[in-house]
Amino acid sequence: MFAILIFFFAHWFLSLFFHTFFLHRYASHQMYTTSKTWEKVFYFLTWFTQGSSFLVPRAYGVMHRMHHEYSDTEKDPHSPHFFNDVVQMMLHTAKIYQAFLTKERLPEEQFTREYLPIWDKLDRIGYSWITRLIFAAGYIAFYVAFAPSYWWFLLLPFHFLMGPIQGAIVNWFGHKLGYQNFNNGDHSRNSTPWGIFLMGELFQNNHHYAKDSANFAKKWFEFDVTYVIMRGMHALRIIRLKPVAIRR
Repeated sequence: MFAILIFFFAHWFLSLFFHTFFLHRYASHQMYTTSKTWEKVFYFLTWFTQGSSFLVPRAYGVMHRMHHEYSDTEKDPHSPHFFNDVVQMMLHTAKIYQAFLTKERLPEEQFTREYLPIWDKLDRIGYSWITRLIFAAGYIAFYVAFAPSYWWFLLLPFHFLMGPIQGAIVNWFGHKLGYQNFNNGDHSRNSTPWGIFLMGELFQNNHHYAKDSANFAKKWFEFDVTYVIMRGMHALRIIRLKPVAIRR
């Protein structure tokens, strides 16, 4: 049982960290700079930790920039206020993501002016169904070896769809439930303590207020663990956080 719990939470938090640290705060917002070598390391670890649910950074980055520009309007790729449930919202998001990835739909120029990390070879490997099935088979094999009963197999869908599930939680609840520190003209909300458990991602109202700030926590009782890790990486010169002007 303990092996399964360790595996599940390790997969959840490692996947979530690289989701927020690399896909969100780097690919989408360029909140820090880093060397090409470290960028490749982070890119690889994002693929490896997300596994079967790997999200290609360039497509993610474009969609997230759209989300900020059109937050909670009909052009927003994943506002919960135009759908009956979270599944409908994520299917709509997946359709737009797929179109950008296959280039069936070209993004507006304003969303590609800023740097987007691209590693074509790894994207092809990570996006392929063969790779995804290999990861899925690995998850299943681990559960076959260590699960004390078949009830634990109910956790497997979370492993298969880890990245999209985390995105669904943030985009649905982050624009539906919680409190607002700032009037941003949208429905973005903050959630505590869940903002802590989602490594800062559920401080959506704060983030929409100051989208270039690496610290998503703004009040004394809010805590963004990802930012704390980033400060440590900055001190070690692995990354260089960009100074930003925070509106008062």
